[in-house]
Amino acid sequence: MWKMLLAFVAFAALAVFVLMKSDGNIDMSGEKHGVDATHTEEPAPAASAPASAASN
Repeated sequence: MWKMLLAFVAFAALAVFVLMKSDGNIDMSGEKHGVDATHTEEPAPAASAPASAASN
C-alpha cells in the first residue's frame, strides 16, 4: 500500500513540475470570484440593418 502512495506522490510531483516548466497558465489558488476573476465575455457582434429598411 505504501508503494502505491509513494508512486502517486512521485507522479503528482512530476506532473506539477512538467506543467510549471512548460510555461502553462497554472493557477493553483482555486476558484476566483469578484475582482480577481479574469474571465470576460466576448463582445457581441454589431447587428446589421434589417433587410426591409435597406430596400426603402
